[in-house]
Amino acid sequence: MAKATKKQALGRGLSALLKDPENDITSAEDKNADKVVGNIIELELESIEVNPFQPRTSFNDETLQELATSIKEIGVIQPITVRKLDFNKYQLVSGERRFRASKLVGLKTVPAYIRIANDQESLTMALVENIQRQDLDPIEISLSYQRLIDEIQLTQEQLSDRVGKKRSTIANYLRLLKLDPIVQTGIRDGFISMGHGRALINIEDTPLQLEVYEKIIADSLSVRNTEELVRSLSQKEAPNKKKAESKSPPYVLKGIKEFSEYFGAKIDVKVSSNGRGKVIIPFSSEEDFKRLKKLINSED
Repeated sequence: MAKATKKQALGRGLSALLKDPENDITSAEDKNADKVVGNIIELELESIEVNPFQPRTSFNDETLQELATSIKEIGVIQPITVRKLDFNKYQLVSGERRFRASKLVGLKTVPAYIRIANDQESLTMALVENIQRQDLDPIEISLSYQRLIDEIQLTQEQLSDRVGKKRSTIANYLRLLKLDPIVQTGIRDGFISMGHGRALINIEDTPLQLEVYEKIIADSLSVRNTEELVRSLSQKEAPNKKKAESKSPPYVLKGIKEFSEYFGAKIDVKVSSNGRGKVIIPFSSEEDFKRLKKLINSED
């Protein structure tokens, strides 16, 4: 405890240094940066803003109140992490629950680690630290992975190295984003598990996917029971799908191959009994969508 008290006293001294305009720190190379960056500093709560890149979108009121009660009794044990924006102005990187709970009990200051980072670095730190340390639900984790891929331009292999997870694990989380939004909400709210979601991904027909989702909840189906149900539905669907494909006109069957070769993707064509139909072109990411758009526009 004596060691912790000494650190907090040091933090109060350094926080005074940060309030001196002549010693303002804007980069890691500035004077006094080595005294501040990486050390625990006592920062005023009013000088800190929440992070717009925070992947967690909901906070449980009951657990937040429990944390607030703990902080009121023994203080903030684990410092939050912030990045410096301007003179006496900071932004949260991680620790929003501790930040919110500290406000609830009326604290004026909070212990913090200061980082010097740009927006992209802040996004990376916020997402990675939250994925590793916070109790995010599977969909929040999936969205965090997708943001790192889209906004930081990471491949799944690079993301695997960054967060210390197997590539297959990351792929399984990303696949959850293909589920209907209602099913995703069910996972976030704890009505079904990630295992249920992984089984439901194999149902491409959205109304059927939602029907099975409702059955899981109504009958309290286990993951194994859900997998068996999905498997049985797939076996029934396969002959019907094959029969439907055989009804496609010859010009459609011939054209599908040409479409697929041109767009570099497996094209699906659906034709109704009256001869009307639609062409479905799948894409795997924003970049892939832009590639397809460029191919289409090139024909103008």
